[in-house]
Amino acid sequence: MSEDLIETFENGVCTLTMNRPEARNAMSGPMMTALHEAVSRVAADRNVRALVLTGAGGAFCAGGDVKGFASDAGSGNKSEPLSLEERVQGLRSGMELSRTLHEMPKPTLAVIPGPAAGAGLSLALACDLRFALDTAKITTAFSKIGVPGDYGGSYFLPYLVGAAKARELYFTADIISGQQAFELGLVNKVAGASTFEAEAKAYAEHLASLATTAIGYMKKNLNAAQNGSLSDVFDLEAMHMMRCFMTEDHREAVQAFVKKEAPVFKGK
Repeated sequence: MSEDLIETFENGVCTLTMNRPEARNAMSGPMMTALHEAVSRVAADRNVRALVLTGAGGAFCAGGDVKGFASDAGSGNKSEPLSLEERVQGLRSGMELSRTLHEMPKPTLAVIPGPAAGAGLSLALACDLRFALDTAKITTAFSKIGVPGDYGGSYFLPYLVGAAKARELYFTADIISGQQAFELGLVNKVAGASTFEAEAKAYAEHLASLATTAIGYMKKNLNAAQNGSLSDVFDLEAMHMMRCFMTEDHREAVQAFVKKEAPVFKGK
């Protein structure tokens, strides 16, 4: 595990904290390598009931390391330049991180304590849900450095805010607050500074207490609904319902309902 990424586990919640506060957690090679490994591992770990992605030092993630881009551009080291195809494939492989966050069979929550920009915002959008500080600064940022964007933001954002607003946020790279993002539907919940950490922790633990197996199938259904036909979704819903009828969580919920008690889910 790189020092650029901190991993903790408590009450069924795995928290991955991007840890480059001096750079507002901009994406470094070591940090992204560690993040890929951790997210893939957590996706398959049945002990983890929910994943939180957040950042250290009062920021979420500033996206790509623009200072690094500038350094590379002015470095004059052109001994063995990568071909366009090699560069595309390198970026394309890295972007699979967003797919894993989007598709892993348990809830993923981006906790945004401060700036979320560019590809950092794309990672937050790839998560199922977002919890932001009401004063956090959020921006697509890409057009400010003359690039169109990556890590799936142009796929996720229109589903959250609508096509026209997504285009506006991409074209202008306007900075919006966490509160404004909440009002647009870009984030699910916001809180003030005095209660932010406690509320985010409680929300993550609530997600971890849900019927994890069913949540995984819900994600498959909802993801398919974005691109598939109604018949495709019907097929998935029928199969996933029958599978969930066979789980311990379903039996627990039925018994609790009869007893008029709250179910205690175990993710099995």
